[in-house]
Amino acid sequence: MAGSDGLAARLLEGDKRALARAISLVEDDDPAGWELVREVYPHTGKASVIGFTGPPGSGKSTLISALTRARREAGRSVGVLSIDPSSPFTQGALLGDRIRLSEHFLDAEVFIRSMANRGALGGLSEAALQAALLMDASGKQDVFVETVGVGQAEVDVIDHADTVVLVLMPGSGDSIQALKAGVMEIPDVMVINKADHPLTDTMIREIRGVLSLAPQRGWRVPIVKTEAIRGEGIDPLVERLDEHRDYIVAEGTLSERRRRNLRNEVLALAGARLRRRLEEQLSEDPEFARLLDAVVERKLDPASAASSILERAVADESSR
Repeated sequence: MAGSDGLAARLLEGDKRALARAISLVEDDDPAGWELVREVYPHTGKASVIGFTGPPGSGKSTLISALTRARREAGRSVGVLSIDPSSPFTQGALLGDRIRLSEHFLDAEVFIRSMANRGALGGLSEAALQAALLMDASGKQDVFVETVGVGQAEVDVIDHADTVVLVLMPGSGDSIQALKAGVMEIPDVMVINKADHPLTDTMIREIRGVLSLAPQRGWRVPIVKTEAIRGEGIDPLVERLDEHRDYIVAEGTLSERRRRNLRNEVLALAGARLRRRLEEQLSEDPEFARLLDAVVERKLDPASAASSILERAVADESSR
């Protein structure tokens, strides 16, 4: 197998250093990284991808650490991808690799990576999506994707996971905000972490009330109480995750969901690359400067300016 110095072959064999190198290439937007993704893509689709979303402070990292421990005890290999807020200075991940996951760093069958979201709406960058694919290709049986807790804009996590877990904690204003319909439509499994709080049962009643108003699907969203820092409630959570996996496989919706996910991913990548191309083309374009001046002077509205730019871009492509 070709690849960069046999990188693809080593990645497919499960080499952690090869996987780390591959993700770095993609994160740096190196053409070699995208070529590598093309090469290993036929070997993906085997991992169970679980997305974790929820407000900051709800304990997602601690929960993932406990789940990783449980999966390893069951003999499964695990990849963890944590999407962090971007540093405004370096565009790197501010939080670095999660401290709560440090107990797994030396485990050869666990791979942990933090990546910056780089301002992506919903907390996921195009490089992060490819990183999850690379983890899958390297043989990780479970891939946990933890997104930065940014509220309703985070709903795009549903586009990149087989199962979506919404993590909340009682007694938090952020958690109450998460009860909004836009977020409550996301999860396949709900977790109330730090469940020793006196308001836990009240919160569960509120959530059940909101869920009862939603269109009833075949899958009834379970609510699991956990104390992740003490490992409590993890076994029931594993059971619910396995039940959801079995359900979507039996119903045939796993393939439908993945088709929808991949469609959205293709559109997201195309949109991001089109925007970059437009920005490069327009950076020194006098006509664009003229249009922008007209918008600033209130002689032209932004939508009309955008339509003009797109018409020019399409015309330029057609003339090539």
